Amino acid sequence: MKPYNKYFPLLIGIAIAIGIFIGGKLNFTDSSDRLFTSNSKKDKLNRLIDYIDYEYVDDVNTDSIVDVTVNSILDNLDPHSTYIPSENLEQIAENMKGDFVGIGVSFYTYKDTVTIIRPLEGGPSIKAGLKGGDRIVEANGEEIFGEQWSNESVVNKLKGEKGSNVKLKIYRPSENKFLDVKIKRNDVPLKSVDAAYMLSEDLGYIKINRFAESTYKEFKKGLNKLQDKGVTKLVLDLRDNGGGFLHIAEQIADEFLEDGKLVLFTKNKKGRIDKTFATAKGDFEEGEIYVLINENSASASEVIAGALQDNDKGTIIGRRSFGKGLVQRDMALGDGSAVRLTVSRYHTPTGRSIQRSYENGNKDYYHEYYERKDNGELSSASNIKIADSLKFTTPNGKVVYGGGGIIPDEFVPINMKMENETVSRILASGIMSYFVFEDLDKDRKTFSNISKEDFISTYEVSDNMLQNFNDYLNERTRYKITFVAYNDEIKLYLKAILAEQLYGSQAYSKVLNSNDAMLTRVREIIKSNSEILPKIR
Repeated sequence: MKPYNKYFPLLIGIAIAIGIFIGGKLNFTDSSDRLFTSNSKKDKLNRLIDYIDYEYVDDVNTDSIVDVTVNSILDNLDPHSTYIPSENLEQIAENMKGDFVGIGVSFYTYKDTVTIIRPLEGGPSIKAGLKGGDRIVEANGEEIFGEQWSNESVVNKLKGEKGSNVKLKIYRPSENKFLDVKIKRNDVPLKSVDAAYMLSEDLGYIKINRFAESTYKEFKKGLNKLQDKGVTKLVLDLRDNGGGFLHIAEQIADEFLEDGKLVLFTKNKKGRIDKTFATAKGDFEEGEIYVLINENSASASEVIAGALQDNDKGTIIGRRSFGKGLVQRDMALGDGSAVRLTVSRYHTPTGRSIQRSYENGNKDYYHEYYERKDNGELSSASNIKIADSLKFTTPNGKVVYGGGGIIPDEFVPINMKMENETVSRILASGIMSYFVFEDLDKDRKTFSNISKEDFISTYEVSDNMLQNFNDYLNERTRYKITFVAYNDEIKLYLKAILAEQLYGSQAYSKVLNSNDAMLTRVREIIKSNSEILPKIR
């Protein structure tokens, strides 16, 4: 269970840069006693902390000093070596595992009351009959409404041991009655595949939001479903995907590459090179593959795009990816915290490193991300500047570049109406989600007999709803925002969020994809290829 917070803005790049998950599985088995021996430099640091702890005139929280020290050390390394405090470690591990134990609801504290936005697919709450709009007023006989109940305290109350029961008292406004519901806590999937559906008779679409432990299984399930429907062409959407586990990206790339093809290789401090090759198990080696990337596609997303591009497989469409070619491993620090340390670099099959330079420090590293927008790179491929020394050639003679992300085969400029700063900030705030929920909560019966398909194809956000959102937004912010120039775009986002709250994440993707420039480009390429092939024959 988690609070509802899903929508990613253009500024997700910062979060990507400091929180990307790539590398092997979480590994907390390394012992400092086993890995390292004592030396004068470490003794010096330990002695200083002891002096402060025992001799310093004022009381000092030495734990906080250690945390600051660790962060300062890591700041002098690369941008992706980070410290994970103990209080964050469980949540991070849970997110990357791909599931958690709980009752499985997305909720919003509305007027001091825990209100269900939507039961999570595959979780116990759906089986128990909970619905969007239900209020949770008691858990195991304890009232859980009021200002003293934060989102974190609600989560802690509803989570518990697998197989344990929680008794809830639910108020259902649509029926104006209270319900007593007993739910057995169980595994709740945290989906990393947002959507898997057919765009046309033979063109499929799969959207992956991160590479967690469960992602490959989710991907395979989606791919198998599409293959049963006759898919021969596939769009793999990796936009805004900040990465994840390296081995999961390797498994997915293997689905498209023939046996023996090089996926990538890594090189560590000692010069050790480890190569990963495709196996014979790939199920989509004969199909057409189109990979969508943008400036927020990073790490494991770039592994897949680079592996396919360097093997002359498929078509990479979009904008230059983030540019993270470092591999991290999580190492325990003995007190429940951990350090995510860069242990190697990865290279694409042609030998290129796509890692952006961080020689001028982390601040400059992050700033370079925004320079891409300022220098016009997101609007025109001609503004992408890469040194000729970083030029590589694929087996079929295609020129590719290292040194700062994956440059797509087909460039699609950013849609500044859909992804402008105003719209991005509105989405980032979560306020649009709250508005949609509150508006929906006034009369859920309106949509009770509307199917997902009918909603996506026929429902239109009214001008009145748009104005109500504008008023709602300005009432809750210190700025008076107007988005007259983006009315159609705001309407589309409102519809997408409404679709998600009613029908799930796939409906959200379907709505937004109805007006997507990159998918339009995919269709153009397919049409062009179909016109050329008869002439060749």
